[in-house]
Amino acid sequence: MSTLSERLEAARRSVAGKHADTPSDPSPSGGDAAPTATRPSHAAATATVGGSAAPTAPTAPAAPPAAAAPAVAAPTVAARSAVAVTPATPAARPAQPQTPPSSTAGPLSSRMAPSPGPVAPAPGPLSSRTAAAAHGGSENRPAQLRALAGQEPDRIEELKASVHATLLAQLGAQLYDQDLDQSELDSRVRSVLGSVLAAQDQPLSNADRARLTSEITDDILGYGPIDPYLRDPEVSEVMVNGHDDVWLERRGRLVKAEARFADEAHLRRTIDKIVSRVGRRIDESSPMVDARLPDGSRVNAVVPPLALDGSALTIRKFSADALTVHDLLATGALSPEAADFLHACVRGRLNIVVSGGTGAGKTTTLNVLSSFIPPDERIVTIEDAAELQLSQGHVVRLEARPSNIEGKGAVTIRDLVRNSLRMRPDRVIVGEVRDASALDMLQAMNTGHDGSICTLHSNGPRDTLSRMETMVLMAGMDLPVRVIREQMASAVDLIVHQARFKDGTRRITHITEVERMEGEIITLQDIFRFDSSAGYDESGRSLGRLRSTNLRPKFLDKLAAANVSVDPALFAADPF
Repeated sequence: MSTLSERLEAARRSVAGKHADTPSDPSPSGGDAAPTATRPSHAAATATVGGSAAPTAPTAPAAPPAAAAPAVAAPTVAARSAVAVTPATPAARPAQPQTPPSSTAGPLSSRMAPSPGPVAPAPGPLSSRTAAAAHGGSENRPAQLRALAGQEPDRIEELKASVHATLLAQLGAQLYDQDLDQSELDSRVRSVLGSVLAAQDQPLSNADRARLTSEITDDILGYGPIDPYLRDPEVSEVMVNGHDDVWLERRGRLVKAEARFADEAHLRRTIDKIVSRVGRRIDESSPMVDARLPDGSRVNAVVPPLALDGSALTIRKFSADALTVHDLLATGALSPEAADFLHACVRGRLNIVVSGGTGAGKTTTLNVLSSFIPPDERIVTIEDAAELQLSQGHVVRLEARPSNIEGKGAVTIRDLVRNSLRMRPDRVIVGEVRDASALDMLQAMNTGHDGSICTLHSNGPRDTLSRMETMVLMAGMDLPVRVIREQMASAVDLIVHQARFKDGTRRITHITEVERMEGEIITLQDIFRFDSSAGYDESGRSLGRLRSTNLRPKFLDKLAAANVSVDPALFAADPF
């Protein structure tokens, strides 16, 4: 037993001596020594005595606190790297035997190797928070900018509502004063608006101030966000499918507009403003209305419960200056030969029906034809909503009226046609025949009111007669079909059919003579017909034109009796 104790004591002294001889600063690799926490334990795992396992040697004493403090307070580069890679503490790490250094990594090779550059210290609590804030700020900056951009329109809309309410309170009944001239009202509104904007405590840029002035002026004096499009000469139709869905027809093509109403109530106020100016009303009991703007533009409005997705407003614009025959010639809607022929037909007091689909330009053509009427004749116009723009001096304009809220007081187109025959008209012009008024129109044409003109919807000259026949039957008269057709063949002399092409252009496609009855059929003869054989150009625009069929109409004798001559060369120029 004593021998074993002596041997253990000798081994302990040997190990302690080796530990004392080992330098603390230099490391086997020539760099800074790793801190005590990263060195393996100096205790021997086992001791072999006579081939048997010796008891485990006691663990070497830990480094004193004074020696460990500097390593923690100011660790070297190698120590920091070791800590970053192996964060376990010495107490938590199991004891492992020390691995001798490689022969190739001796002190000389270690000194020749390039020393590592300075490594940034690991971020502490403060630096971590600063880095995280900077990193998070850079990521959230676009979101913050978007939030600010979204708040700007809200601020402008709130300011607009406030200024609008203040302006209405200051002007009051002046906005509805019928004796106040429009230009004077406009100047008053702009003056009060300028003072109200100046009194606001919120800063406004010049662009925002101009925008607010324009939008509020349009709301009070015009028709809200669609007012700029009504002033745009390139826009022919404005369609509102809801307060936030506005479409335009520009140059014959449908495009979505950027304008929108604030809400459904804003749209309803605009509709009420339009219809109230022409003595109409629209509400739940009467949810549909036809009206017009002061310039003659046609207006149709439908409100809930019939309009499921919100109120619908459709405005078909008319140009401030009525189109003339020269405009139709410039756009290719009419050929020079056809224009001369139609001029002779109107002066010769032929009864003409202008037909076509919706938006084909029937009213424009009717305006052009009416411009051929001599100025010394008395003209009576009858329309659902006054749209015609006649330049003659002796014109009487009549407009149909819907029933009132009690369902009484309606005056229809048929009532006006019958009444017009007692007004000593030289010409009767009906804006659109769509019901039993067709029978009264035929009777007017057959009872000495030659030279009358009307429009109706159809897909072609033959369909025009079929539709007129159907509308006559709507009158409730039990007339034989042959009698109705004889009336039409005797009353109608000419059909001018117009169509709207896919490229958005509107062209006259047929000028057709109504000849006579042959058995049960009315005979028709095309005098001019649109030739589409030329195809389309690279932009999709039709290259066709209206050409003569080289056939002379039968009513030339009737024109000659009215002292109107027609050059026969018109029918031979550019024939098919």
